[in-house]
Amino acid sequence: MRVGFLVFPGVTQLDFTGPLQVVSAAPGIETAVIAKDRQPIRSDGGLTIVADHAFNDAPPLDVLCVPGGLGVPDAIRDPALMAYVKRAGAEATWLTSVCTGVFILGTAGFTDGRRATTHWAFHHLLPLIGAVPEKSRVVTDGNLISGGGVTAGIDFGLSLIGALVGETAARAVQLGVEYDPAPPFNSGSPDRAPPPLTAAVTARFQGDVQSLADSLAASAAHP
Repeated sequence: MRVGFLVFPGVTQLDFTGPLQVVSAAPGIETAVIAKDRQPIRSDGGLTIVADHAFNDAPPLDVLCVPGGLGVPDAIRDPALMAYVKRAGAEATWLTSVCTGVFILGTAGFTDGRRATTHWAFHHLLPLIGAVPEKSRVVTDGNLISGGGVTAGIDFGLSLIGALVGETAARAVQLGVEYDPAPPFNSGSPDRAPPPLTAAVTARFQGDVQSLADSLAASAAHP
């Protein structure tokens, strides 16, 4: 069972390293990191990533996982990247995403009429890719599994293990990585954060939300 993680300039590294860490610990699962080429890629947090495979030599995948990040608008506008996603997604058994990666899957035509989630600040854009928004850390609709923002990638990874290998294996991995979250502050969701804090963080995301909306509109106009 091979799980392939797509990476691109401006990817959020935790979107894929979180699920990669847990998925790679499950029995019978092989992982691969795939990019346009094998040149170093800078994540939106500054970490440099080198892929295992380029698009032209990527192996067949059972699971395609698309993370998000500030580079998603440019990724959507990249013909080579979108061609790869369409090809790999059509061949994969499972189509998956973390955070705003779902908008890449959606632009490739894989989310129409299907329930999905993403980072809370971008959730209202899901109808632009034909998805049915559902607010949850992980949403499964048939062979489509989407995770919420950034840290939800760990929840997503464990859910994916459960779907591929079984709940017992997923529980064992959860214990092995000591995933027992107890955050020091109860403000990880707009539902719990103080309204002034939510407003301030929402304002911080405004430019990124508009950039993604513009890329989605351009993609819809020139499919």
